[in-house]
Amino acid sequence: MTRAMGAAMRRIHVGNALSAFGLGFTVPYLYVYVAQVRGLGGMTAGLVLAVFAVAALIVLPFAGRAIVRRGPRPVLIVALVLAAVGSMSLGLAGSAGAVLVSAAALGAGQAVMQPALATMIVECSTAETRSRAFAMQFFLQNLGLGVGGLIGGHLVDTTSASSFTLLFGIEAAMFLVLAGVMATVRMPHSPAIGDAPSQSAKGAWKQLLGNRAMVQLSVLGFVMFFACYGQFESGLSAYGVEAAGISTSALGTALAANTAMIVVAQFAVLKFVERRRRSRVIAGVGLIWALAWVTAGYAGLGHGSQEMATAAFVSTYALFGLGEAMLSPTVAPLVADLAPEGMAGQYNSAFALVKQLALAVGPAVGGPLGASLPGPYVVTFLVFSLGISVLAVRLGRQLTAVQDQPWRAKGSLVVARGAVEPVGADA
Repeated sequence: MTRAMGAAMRRIHVGNALSAFGLGFTVPYLYVYVAQVRGLGGMTAGLVLAVFAVAALIVLPFAGRAIVRRGPRPVLIVALVLAAVGSMSLGLAGSAGAVLVSAAALGAGQAVMQPALATMIVECSTAETRSRAFAMQFFLQNLGLGVGGLIGGHLVDTTSASSFTLLFGIEAAMFLVLAGVMATVRMPHSPAIGDAPSQSAKGAWKQLLGNRAMVQLSVLGFVMFFACYGQFESGLSAYGVEAAGISTSALGTALAANTAMIVVAQFAVLKFVERRRRSRVIAGVGLIWALAWVTAGYAGLGHGSQEMATAAFVSTYALFGLGEAMLSPTVAPLVADLAPEGMAGQYNSAFALVKQLALAVGPAVGGPLGASLPGPYVVTFLVFSLGISVLAVRLGRQLTAVQDQPWRAKGSLVVARGAVEPVGADA
């Protein structure tokens, strides 16, 4: 990395941590705030969560083109200002209409942040440093969310709307601070990995859909987000409470175990995955998550003591965290390396759209299934986790040697007159 890349990357990471810190203040308490503190009921609170997903699905198809045309930094700054307005408005809203409009602004802003930040990281890294950069981003996100949630929990008072206004105000302030930090970043031009053929921005979506490896990765991504992230706060928690008899405090402990595993294991895991095929790492995550679902099955369907059930349920979340730590330096850099030069924003936005679809469908399917049919619920997502391994192995056949093993890029790419000679897939 050049000195300019390093300086830009440090600012991006600092800003990313501040943003996650601000989100941690409000995310765990959003439902309680709308339903109880503002007295708008559970239906309105559920609609607020749905509005977040809908807003993301609406803006993400346009975000990629905007990032390609304008660059990731101005798009990110606009998204941050929009999110800050939405957050502050949500903290002051007293009616259902105002809450829903504010949630739409906040959800749209948050949705665009992800591909814009990812594209900035791509432009400030090389093929050799990209995995570590995304691992650092994921580490700081979880650390910021955890610390923000911990502090927010001590500030919040369910009998006082003003305490929630303070939380949303802090979140809005963090977004604006991040916008200020991003405004000072000088974006360098980094060399792109050269296995993907160069394409123009015209007809970007058609070209993206013509990239078989990217299509397979998107399908794989949908299954991953559906089977893991889409179950955390819906199906798996409903299963734990109804089938395993888990208390709300134990559920909080399980979520904390997930975050703790990511924070503690991230860089130890990074050393393990950096020199291994990306497709094999993802396949390994599928097996780890299959083990997590077997453990969850013991928690809710076994005949052990309540203490053993609770320990198994907490272990389930920790195993999911281990898999997440393995994915963070693997999937996001792979999306970037599949993108033709100048199209990283489009590809990042497309993958973010897939994630949002999975996060919208996952709770809708998993929540009722986990609460009413615990046996089929566990078996269904055990099969999905094994499916991740199968899809990852198939994806590996579509990747070139450098895309699947990026450490080969430094010694195997010959650059001349702006062109790159690709390595054969059997290298």
